[in-house]
Amino acid sequence: MGSISIEIKIFQSYSKNKATMDIDDDGGRLEAVWLGPAPEVAPTLIFLHEGLGCVALWRDIPARLAKMTGCGALVYSRRGYGASAPCRLPRPIDFMHREGQVVLPKVIQQCGIRDHILIGHSDGGSIALINAGDRPAPGLAGVVTLAAHVFCEKITCRSIEDARRRYLNEDLKARLAVYHGENTDCAFWGWNDVWLHPDFLRWNIEAFLPSIQVPVLAVQGVDDPYGTAAQIEAIRRGAKDRVSAKMIADCGHAPHLEQSDIVLPIIRDFVSACLINPSKAR
Repeated sequence: MGSISIEIKIFQSYSKNKATMDIDDDGGRLEAVWLGPAPEVAPTLIFLHEGLGCVALWRDIPARLAKMTGCGALVYSRRGYGASAPCRLPRPIDFMHREGQVVLPKVIQQCGIRDHILIGHSDGGSIALINAGDRPAPGLAGVVTLAAHVFCEKITCRSIEDARRRYLNEDLKARLAVYHGENTDCAFWGWNDVWLHPDFLRWNIEAFLPSIQVPVLAVQGVDDPYGTAAQIEAIRRGAKDRVSAKMIADCGHAPHLEQSDIVLPIIRDFVSACLINPSKAR
């Protein structure tokens, strides 16, 4: 989920030097691109998009971080997003659990990824935390979360209700269609309906945090309309001394886009520390 108006407004084609890939998710093709060195040559940054995101909406962030760190970068769209295969709706309440526990490990295996760092935005950050706390693949060296959620807040529901209004009555659907094409309704309603389901108020992934054994960089905007500082405090409390937490001023739900000159160097330094000396990443 996220500040889709901000992301679309500043979107540019994120890389001319990218290799398209086919990844299989139980018979459905996933849109994916690879940038930079292969997994047998360098560690890999794996980008996990937000609840309204896809490969394209990462903009140029994967290419910039790959260049800044010397790592390869895998960017893929989950089922029902971008140019990936559609998914069945409605999504189950535990859809992020499946992505972190089942799909992501398969993606890592299919791509032959070795040492890697997960970089997840919003829902993608939650998926990264679930994976790291329950089904980490061999070679996981660290996790970066950007505006991740570990429980559902009232502010989140209010912003998602507002997105529903804009999708039905304003131009949000048309702007999303540029990036999701035939998946536009699938992407929006798959995200919107599940987050506004009454049972989702009890959704909580804090139980995964104590089991995370790698460094975590948790980043959030001070002005995030989809979550409060309680999210980042819960991550810090659950994963304890493994967490480095950063609140970014003058920033909403997409720190990597809205304050990239501040956030990308923080991520670069974290990645370098994870790969050279994990204890220094915290």
